[in-house]
Amino acid sequence: MSRFVDRVVLHLASGDGGRGCTSVHREKFKPLGGPDGGNGGDGGSVVLEVDPQVHTLLDFHFRPHAKAGRGGQGEGSNRSGARGEDLVLGVPDGTVVFDEDGTMLADLTGAGTRFVAAKGGKGGLGNAALVSRARKAPGFALLGEPGEEKDLVLELKSVADVGLVGYPSAGKSSLISVLSAAKPKIADYPFTTLVPNLGVVTAGNDTFTIADVPGLIPGASEGRGLGLDFLRHIERCAVLAHVVDCASLESDRDPISDVEALENELASYTSAIAEDTGLGDLAARPRVVVLNKIDIPEGREMAEMVREHFAERGWPVYEISAIAHLGLDELRFGLYKMVREFRQSQPAPEPARTVIRPKAQGGPEFRITKDPDHAGAFVVLGEKPERWINQTDFENDEAVGFLGDRLARLGVEDALLAAGAVEGTDVTIGEVTFEWEPSTPAGVDLRRTGRGTDVRLEGSERVGAAERKYQKYVRRGLIDPDEEPTE
Repeated sequence: MSRFVDRVVLHLASGDGGRGCTSVHREKFKPLGGPDGGNGGDGGSVVLEVDPQVHTLLDFHFRPHAKAGRGGQGEGSNRSGARGEDLVLGVPDGTVVFDEDGTMLADLTGAGTRFVAAKGGKGGLGNAALVSRARKAPGFALLGEPGEEKDLVLELKSVADVGLVGYPSAGKSSLISVLSAAKPKIADYPFTTLVPNLGVVTAGNDTFTIADVPGLIPGASEGRGLGLDFLRHIERCAVLAHVVDCASLESDRDPISDVEALENELASYTSAIAEDTGLGDLAARPRVVVLNKIDIPEGREMAEMVREHFAERGWPVYEISAIAHLGLDELRFGLYKMVREFRQSQPAPEPARTVIRPKAQGGPEFRITKDPDHAGAFVVLGEKPERWINQTDFENDEAVGFLGDRLARLGVEDALLAAGAVEGTDVTIGEVTFEWEPSTPAGVDLRRTGRGTDVRLEGSERVGAAERKYQKYVRRGLIDPDEEPTE
């Protein structure tokens, strides 16, 4: 048995960027031909795309986790890693994407509309791309950036021209079954319909779509009954049709009070969602009243009594019987006329396009705050410092030194000193915490020793020995201090 799912939570993860390569070109008679490590490939993104063949979010209900492909590693001979494969997820027309806080991120309407839900991480640079005047033979490469991990909420809002609203057992399912080829469940008890049903109605040579919303009752906009879960499906309808049971046996109900009660619920729901979604006021949509069950004598009498009341409000009124197939042609062509007039009154849809919103320039690239969890510690916040931390291989001393130079040039060292940091102060950037040493020179062009080492970092006997040997050769005039050393 098929299921209708119109709200799911997706756990998405884009692909990580590939690691850059550390490589030196070698060939006969040319043992050190220069760095030739390629860049890592970018990670794949998770993309949501409107697919006309998808009509429900059922697949995501059973498989809520999705991950795109990671980027390939860079290789020698300046070969860059392959880009990770994007993961494209087909969603129904009318899908709205929200973040965890309920902020709307995208409203996907129209076949082929795409939204990048999670962007892949950037690939790391290889050592060939890190060559500079002061660092002619880098002995390190940058790591790829991790991909994004997001939890998104997807809600489906049916895209139909006409929305049928009414009390339970008003005959909405019966009506949509005789107007279209839809086959909803029909029974003689309330709340038979538990999911919205969508059908295509033919009016001569033209067609339009019609959807019935599961039975609404007073208080639906506050969560009573099934209304709150399915009221979203009428937000996009061009015409709202009140289906009224004129043969109801309940003594406290009549067609006029039924319509007024549902109008109050629509108004309450509109005030709750109009500001957040920008979909406009449902009160402005054209209305039509469908007086059903006139095949019953009491129903026909009731329809004749209330017809003038609704006509005075300027609403078209149709008397029908879905069971006996009475008045259906008039209703079918009348609904199409209203849909056509509504379509003509709307501005022409703009072609889908990508909107680029560049970030504001000129603001601070980082800021320093006190760590709320550790007294005397500081936290460096900013896109650049946090990205550089993710790119650094902390097992490579030269890479760590390169990170220190980048942070110093950005002004992080001076800002920490101005904030009151002293030697040994814990400083956190991203997910890495280290002890700050202001006496360590940074941001200057220091002489390089062997690849993968840095004279500023302690604890490396190899670096100390290389430094002493280098100074010895400089004093004897055997080495030009301006020449880049080799291992």
